[in-house]
Amino acid sequence: MRSRGPTRSPVDSTALMTEKNLFGIHIPLPLPKRLFMPIYGLRFRTLGQTSYYTGPSGFKRGDHVLIEAEQGQTLAEIVSGPAEHLPGQMEQELPSILRHAGSEDIHRGEANEQMAREAQQFCRQCIRDRNLDMKLVDVEVFFDRSKLIFYFTAPSRIDFRDLVKDLVREYRARIELRQIGVRHETQMVGAVGNCGMVCCCRRYLRKFAPVTIRMAKEQNLFLNPAKISGICGRLLCCLSYEQDNYDHFHRMCPRLGKKYQTDKGPMKVLRANMFRNSLSVLTENNEEVELSLDDWQALSPHRPEAPQGVQPKQPPKGPMNDNSLLVVSATPDTLDSLDFMDEFRQDERDTQAEESAPAESDERAPGGEAQAEPGKNRRKRRRNKSQRPDHD
Repeated sequence: MRSRGPTRSPVDSTALMTEKNLFGIHIPLPLPKRLFMPIYGLRFRTLGQTSYYTGPSGFKRGDHVLIEAEQGQTLAEIVSGPAEHLPGQMEQELPSILRHAGSEDIHRGEANEQMAREAQQFCRQCIRDRNLDMKLVDVEVFFDRSKLIFYFTAPSRIDFRDLVKDLVREYRARIELRQIGVRHETQMVGAVGNCGMVCCCRRYLRKFAPVTIRMAKEQNLFLNPAKISGICGRLLCCLSYEQDNYDHFHRMCPRLGKKYQTDKGPMKVLRANMFRNSLSVLTENNEEVELSLDDWQALSPHRPEAPQGVQPKQPPKGPMNDNSLLVVSATPDTLDSLDFMDEFRQDERDTQAEESAPAESDERAPGGEAQAEPGKNRRKRRRNKSQRPDHD
């Protein structure tokens, strides 16, 4: 009778994530020491942004997988990996890949793409038939076809209830119309920038940082709209990439064009060079001297005392603009309750009434009575003089 070999005890997965201390107690390992699953870079569209997911080993570039996203299960393609870790994301938990996509899943994804193209053509035809002032950008179809999202741009609010009804009757699914800005339009469509590369918003930017004309002025750029504007017509997103360095330099640098009292007499600041970390100043002998910021701070510069009674000017406060975008969703069961545009129209009427109210109140006196025009007063005085009886 054969003797069986030694039986192996099952491996405890929690023991791999811990280690014993001096007292024999299991304590959790720090995150870099844990066993990581391979990390893969996934892309949902061609030339789109890359998202990172963890999954079992064995995947390679070009494989299609299914992942869990905001809109449910989504088909994606592996474009990079496997990798052990990502720089800057050591302590961030990444989502995991559900499974490998089969041939049926790939055919279903291709059918969804064809359906999105047909829905885009149908929606554009409906927009032309109803003469709506809107531009359809893209259509997204969920993997299970439970919902369709139509992305569009418009200069103002539009009453598109009839358009929603047409789409719901055509596809018998949940329809969502989402208004986006011009930057998101460029991000979804894609374009080539002035540098000759694909736009940053299309490749890797996920959030748009605020960009102002002040950034272009502080970077000493030529304020030509064709040079500092992107494909979307807004200021270039890359203007904010080095703005932190410029802000740090300008905090250390004195104000340009101002006079300062130093240990070597009065000096006027002419120019500043961030790349050389230096200043160009004009001395009292009309000599232009270039100093580094350290040499400038060593001179103990300070502004002369300002005259009393002079207050700095404050910039005027402009009206707040309402740049809210519309997101409207409808299903076959809610077609008869699309009354949201009535509320938008009522808000616009209330806003116009508030704007016209001050103009009407200016024509009345503080007590509430209307003031007569000066011309009418003079006519009344002349009339009274003509009606006055003559004295003998």
